[in-house]
Amino acid sequence: MIRAKIAEILDSNQFLQEFEVNGWVRSFRSNRFIALNDGSTINNLQCVIDFENFDQDELKRITVGAAISVKGTLVESQGNQQRVEIEVKEFNILGDANPEEVKLTILSPKRHSLEKLREQAHLRVRTNTFGAIMRVRSKLSFAVHSYFQQNNFHYVNTPIITGSDAEGAGEMFKVSALDMANPPRDGDGSINFHEDFFGKETNLTVSGQLEAETYALGLGQVYTFGPTFRAENSNTSRHLAEFWMIEPEVAFCDLDGNMDLAEDFIKHVLKYILEHCKDDLDFLDKRFKTEEEAKPKAERSGLGLMEKLHFVIDNNFKRVSYTEAIEILKNCKPNKKKKFNYIIEEWGADLQSEHERYLVEKHFKCPVILFDYPANIKAFYMRLNEDGKTVRAMDILFPGIGEIVGGSQREERLEVLQSKMKELNIDEKELWWYLDTRKFGTCVHSGFGLGFERLVQFVTGMGNIRDVIPFPRFPGNAEF
Repeated sequence: MIRAKIAEILDSNQFLQEFEVNGWVRSFRSNRFIALNDGSTINNLQCVIDFENFDQDELKRITVGAAISVKGTLVESQGNQQRVEIEVKEFNILGDANPEEVKLTILSPKRHSLEKLREQAHLRVRTNTFGAIMRVRSKLSFAVHSYFQQNNFHYVNTPIITGSDAEGAGEMFKVSALDMANPPRDGDGSINFHEDFFGKETNLTVSGQLEAETYALGLGQVYTFGPTFRAENSNTSRHLAEFWMIEPEVAFCDLDGNMDLAEDFIKHVLKYILEHCKDDLDFLDKRFKTEEEAKPKAERSGLGLMEKLHFVIDNNFKRVSYTEAIEILKNCKPNKKKKFNYIIEEWGADLQSEHERYLVEKHFKCPVILFDYPANIKAFYMRLNEDGKTVRAMDILFPGIGEIVGGSQREERLEVLQSKMKELNIDEKELWWYLDTRKFGTCVHSGFGLGFERLVQFVTGMGNIRDVIPFPRFPGNAEF
C-alpha cells in the first residue's frame, strides 16, 4: 500500500494499486461519495464507499470538516467529473467535526464574504480560494529565492529591530522594554531611553535597504526577503501594517542595470508560477472573471487574470521619464475632462494609482518603468541628477495595480548625501555607519524594493491585500 498526497493520486495511472490517503472532508453525498482534500491541490479526490459494508454510526461521523484516513484501490472513475477515484476498503475518523458547529463557521458549504473569511482567518485556508492563494504564495516565495540564488546573490537577514528610519516617514512601531506607565525620565520630562533594553529608542523596521546596501558593498550583490512594518493608520485595500519585502542591492550597478534586473526578476517569477500553479491559477482566473462581471462596466479590468500575467511576461517594459509621463498625463482626455480624481496640472505632482494605470493600460499598453523623479517627492538616499532637481529613481507600473516596484541608484557621493540629510533634518549620528560606506571605497550601486503581498495580489487577482497574507495586520486588528 502506497501512502500518498491527493495531488499525486490524481495524476497517477497506477490503477488497481492500493493507496492510503489522509485529508479533510469537503462533502459526503448520498452516503456514498466523499470529496476529500489534503491541501496539496485545489482538486478533491472522490472516495467511493459501499455503505452497506460499513458501520452506520461510523458513516455518520463522515461530516464536512472532519479529518479522515482512507485506504482503498485506485480505479478509473465512472463519472465525468473526475478521472480517477478511490474504492474505499477501510476508513478511520482522525478528528470529528460537529455539523452544528460547522454551520457557524466558514467551513459550511454556503458562500461567504471575504470580510467573514477574514474573521476566521484560522479556517479560511481550508476554502478553495484561500487554499489556492496560499499555495501560489508559497511557490512565489520559492521562485524569489531561486532567482537570486541562481544569479549568485547572497541572502542577507537584516534587523527587524532597528534604530533607523530608512524611509524617513516616521511611521514606525516603537519597541521598548520600559514600564510605559512609569518610565524613567530626563530632567526635561522626556522619556530616558538610555535606560531602555537597547540603550536608545528602537523601532520595528520599515525596510532592510540601508543595511543591505552595506552588505552589497562587501559581497557585491545581496537580497533581503523578510517582514517589515509600517505604523500607518491606513484602512485601504493596498496597505498592511505587517508585510514582506524583497530588496536586492547590487554594487557597481547603475539605474539602467537596476531596471534590467527588476524586469528580468519579475518575468522569471511569473513564468515559474504559470508553470507550477496551473490548477490554482485556472481557478483564480475563473474567480476573477466572476468578480469582474459583478462590477459596473466602467470599473472592470480590460484583462483577465491569466491575460495580465502574460501581458507582463510577453511585453518589454517601456521606459519613460517622469517628465515625459507628466506631459502625457496633462494632455490626456481623462485629465482634460477632469475624469481623474487627482488632476495633473504641473510638473512635480506625485502620481496616483489612476495615473499609473492609465499609462500602462491605455497609453502604452505594456508594463511601464518611470524614472528620474522629482527629488522632493523621493527618499534622501536616491542619487541626485546633474539637473539638481531630479533623482535616479524608478517605479515599475503594472496593469490593474499601478506601482509594484520602487527603486533607485543610491547616492554614493558622501558630500551630496550629507547635504540631502541636512536638508531633511536626518541626524548624521544615527546613520554614521551608513555614511561610513561612502568613505571606504564608495561606488555606484543600486537596488529596489518589491512588496511581496503586492506581487501575490497581482498574481492571484485578489482585490484586497488583506487576503493574500495568512494573518493580516491592519489598524484595529491583531487577531490570531
